[in-house]
Amino acid sequence: MLLMVMRRFLSSVGPGVGGRLPVIIAPGRGRRETGDMCRSIKTLRPPVLPDEATDDDIHAAALQYVRKVSGFRAPAAHNREVFDRAVAAVAEATAELLGGLEVRGRSARPAGPA
Repeated sequence: MLLMVMRRFLSSVGPGVGGRLPVIIAPGRGRRETGDMCRSIKTLRPPVLPDEATDDDIHAAALQYVRKVSGFRAPAAHNREVFDRAVAAVAEATAELLGGLEVRGRSARPAGPA
């Protein structure tokens, strides 16, 4: 789901710097165009995170991800809408991922109201 959301987002914003889309790096595959993963994004599932990830934790991780992928810490006014939509889409996909994970036979995050 997250990959599908990110593909949709990246195709909507078009080519990045130099006409290239950012490269997402698989662990252990080495450094490519975009470098290493942003160190500010933390693992949000138990038992790594002692308590459940809050909506604020999820939003902060989504914001860091979009900042890293876009290359903007804070977008210009003409990019604000697409930037905010991307943060919301990544946060939604992250919440869905955490809600569906099973960690040692238990749900990583209880399902909220639909």
